[in-house]
Amino acid sequence: MLSSQGIRIINPILTTVAQGYIQANLVGHALFPRVPVEISGGQILQFGKEAFKQYSRRRAPGAGTSRITFGYLGNPFTLLNDALEAPVPREYLRDAKVMPGIDLATRAVRLVMSSLALGLEIDQAALALTSSQYDANHQIALTGTAKWSDPTSLPITQIDTYKEAIRTSTGINPNTLLLGNPAFLALRTNPQIQNQFKYTSADSITVEMLARAFDIEKVVVGKAVTASDADVISDVWGNNAVLAYVPTAPSGLEEPSYGYTYTMTGHPLVEEPYYDNNAKSWIYGVGYERAPVLSGITSGFLIQNPK
Repeated sequence: MLSSQGIRIINPILTTVAQGYIQANLVGHALFPRVPVEISGGQILQFGKEAFKQYSRRRAPGAGTSRITFGYLGNPFTLLNDALEAPVPREYLRDAKVMPGIDLATRAVRLVMSSLALGLEIDQAALALTSSQYDANHQIALTGTAKWSDPTSLPITQIDTYKEAIRTSTGINPNTLLLGNPAFLALRTNPQIQNQFKYTSADSITVEMLARAFDIEKVVVGKAVTASDADVISDVWGNNAVLAYVPTAPSGLEEPSYGYTYTMTGHPLVEEPYYDNNAKSWIYGVGYERAPVLSGITSGFLIQNPK
């Protein structure tokens, strides 16, 4: 059995595992990067176009100095407190002694994080895809020949128009395009996209190629699925796309961005494991206090029904 001393040693290690957990098919962090907060509720630090303007920097001797404000306090937020546990049966621990190198505790934490991360992805998608969050100039529902699955559609021209809507309202160019999987599949076979690469590899369009075609820094594809209580499988990001400006490496919530995932400092956090006599198992629990928020909605553009 693990001693109490051993438990104190392993907790920080497993918390590091949880905080570094990344699942390849989850992309919500591209729109909602994680930033730490110290309180479980408050007001979102939101940004309008004034966050992107140039301020007067020069001053005459004895004159006052211009001050820069970091956004304004907007809608309230409350961190959601997610928590799950995974057991490591005593029998597995006995087997682990004969098969060195198997870190069963880490596997238990990763199992829990897989579920918690999917839950966060679902929350992020639900927020980003709510059309009522956007004004009329920052959203569109494609129909007929405008759909990217139509061979006569011109997605590059369309994306340029959507980029311009963001630039003229915020003064900054969007740098991220998140595609639901149906939208990605439609773009891969679109004639205008394929024509961009007809002399290279039009038969296998990648996200890197799409980024070049759209002249945008990052393109990601949301491939996560979820199941309803009736076992109906659906795409988390649906048949949608979101164009946005998100800082590459945000230093904190005071930096203008389309969105953030406000996360309690130190989370996700692996709790102290405990032994369950009835299950004859060590139980590893993970707590994750977080809330995705829209902090600069005018730097985003929602594209519905692209396929």
